[in-house]
Amino acid sequence: MAAKDVIHDAVKNALVKDGWTITDDPLRLKYKAVNLSVDLGAERTLAAERDGQKIAVEIKSFLNASTINDLKLALGQFNLYTSYLRILKPEHKLWLAISETAFDEIFSIEGIEIAFEQNKMPLIIVRTATEEIVKWIDQSLTGI
Repeated sequence: MAAKDVIHDAVKNALVKDGWTITDDPLRLKYKAVNLSVDLGAERTLAAERDGQKIAVEIKSFLNASTINDLKLALGQFNLYTSYLRILKPEHKLWLAISETAFDEIFSIEGIEIAFEQNKMPLIIVRTATEEIVKWIDQSLTGI
């Protein structure tokens, strides 16, 4: 089993504070000989929507020396997991959770928004010190 990301617990706690129920830690995907694990699965039942919302959350710290290399790895994982979620759990939407600090650092790089917009990668921005969600950004609905 892969090691949990250093901000895993902060993201998990932030989701719970935001009204989500953690259903899977990790969310396992198995298709033929392919076995994958997305960091978290969660759901929230809304009063106006009987079936509620279901999400899969991949957590990334972006702590390595190269932000671009971290981004390449995150994009690859995002696209791979999205492919299998469409088949195995189409009711789940995949989100990438990152710290507020990482978000500020990543988006200080001129032109970086193209990678997120083109891949329609939804983001959950978490203030790790207080374990709170600062912002949800969904590129499939709007740009950054």
